[in-house]
Amino acid sequence: MVAVAQHPNIKMYTYSEVEAVNGYIGNFTVTIRQKAKYVDWDKCNGCGTCETKCPTKKLKSEFDLGLGNRTAIYKAFPQAVPNKPVIDAENCRKLKNGKCGVCEKICPTQAINFDDKDELITENVGAIVMATGFDLFDWTQTYGEYGYGKFPDVITGLQFERLVNASGPTGGKIKRPSDGKTPQSVAFIKCVGSRDDTKGKTYCSRACCMYTAKHSLQVLEKIPGGEAYVFYMDVRTAGKNYEEFYQRSLNAGAKYIRGRVSKIYPRGDRLVLKSEDTLLGMPIEVEADLVVLATAMEPARGAEEIAKLVGFSTDKDGFFQEAHPKLQPVETFTGGVYLAGACQGPKDIPDTVAQASGAAVKVAMLFSKPELSTQPMVSEVDVSKCSGCEFCVPICPYQAISMKQVEERGPKGPITRQAAAVNEGLCQGCGACISACRSGALNLKGFTDEQILAEVDALCL
Repeated sequence: MVAVAQHPNIKMYTYSEVEAVNGYIGNFTVTIRQKAKYVDWDKCNGCGTCETKCPTKKLKSEFDLGLGNRTAIYKAFPQAVPNKPVIDAENCRKLKNGKCGVCEKICPTQAINFDDKDELITENVGAIVMATGFDLFDWTQTYGEYGYGKFPDVITGLQFERLVNASGPTGGKIKRPSDGKTPQSVAFIKCVGSRDDTKGKTYCSRACCMYTAKHSLQVLEKIPGGEAYVFYMDVRTAGKNYEEFYQRSLNAGAKYIRGRVSKIYPRGDRLVLKSEDTLLGMPIEVEADLVVLATAMEPARGAEEIAKLVGFSTDKDGFFQEAHPKLQPVETFTGGVYLAGACQGPKDIPDTVAQASGAAVKVAMLFSKPELSTQPMVSEVDVSKCSGCEFCVPICPYQAISMKQVEERGPKGPITRQAAAVNEGLCQGCGACISACRSGALNLKGFTDEQILAEVDALCL
């Protein structure tokens, strides 16, 4: 989803993607692809009749992470804004082979439009807030000891979250995906993909310890006589009242076992977890009806591409790079582009809300000024030396250099040629272009060769 904010109006583009971003702070031009929804939301009242009558009913729901089903015409999730459906073109019988069209026939407002097409929209904005979120680490590709995803009763923490949610596929009841039975014993494994130098990510995903404590408590509260086993490396509860909540899960009866699970395999209709209790110094086996993996948080798919599109960098793990981890945690090196939430690194909800509020305030501060102050130490071009080779254009990480036409006096009159031009609103003064310039036409204001030599001469006197 893309939200484009303009003063005094706010426009919301849902079910859309960013195609291109040009310009600089206070003057961005954003090209948005509004995807075809095949439903006219101006006419649709969200009654849901089309969803109940659609004959294609057994498609896996992306929001329920495959635990529930949806129809070919569906709402992205129960609390979607606006709460109106779209048609899945890849699975709609009418769009695939021209047959069906039930939703069009029964729609009381004639909102179905099978001729809908993608639309490109251009908006001018003053600032951009990146809030692309995160994806879960795909443990099925690397963790063979946990079954590579072959056991239906080994699920992720996010799937368990959908099971216990009242609007989830089971109406809030904890049931095994394999047979729909209520599990009496649930095992939780932390750090699946996190803090793993060999097969996963080196960093801690931060939120896993607390949501696992919540999930274990929900098992004990929702299942009479239920058991909850938590396998962990360390328990990290760095937050207000976090330690107290962890102690609450312990007091409720959750059994915490310090040790990594080395293998999961079936025994009858149950799953066996082989591990070691490092505090007791002995191997153990635990039988469970359901296993929940606390998988690592990683950057959202396509995050690196959209960072290049907007014009800023990512860190070694693929998360968006902030300008300074302590002094500028919501800003990027590109002016006017701010970060909010887990796109900058793993976070829980309170930290995400705090950073989003900080980004909103930064945007408000930016718009409150009639003029913008720019960085004085930026690159400049000596047009007489520039050969127009364009080598500096791809070197600039902020897309601040472009080519322009310049006129010069030639032996037979004026001639036109290409030369580099620096956009001072985008340039951050990193100096990458200066070191790459073959003709020496680029200089950093305040740090030209002549100025540096003059400083050296002054120091030597």
